[in-house]
Amino acid sequence: MISEKIKVRVTETDQMVSVEVIEKRSDRIKVLIGEGDHSVRCELLPTPNGRAYAGTVMGRELVYECSREQVQEELARFAKTFRQHGR
Repeated sequence: MISEKIKVRVTETDQMVSVEVIEKRSDRIKVLIGEGDHSVRCELLPTPNGRAYAGTVMGRELVYECSREQVQEELARFAKTFRQHGR
């Protein structure tokens, strides 16, 4: 199984961090930060204006700078590709 990775911004330091996606839906994205015993889960929810997803982990705010519409399009493309390959 190939895991999807996305880049999120740590707002405090303005640093971009690559995280692994556990679950991706238009209403929330669950990600795994770190590896092994030191990994932490975080839930990113759409911001009120719908232009990004945000969440906190260990007191740090993370922002995935993709709109809700962009995520819906990604999910639709994935579903279409998945159906075309027969599973």
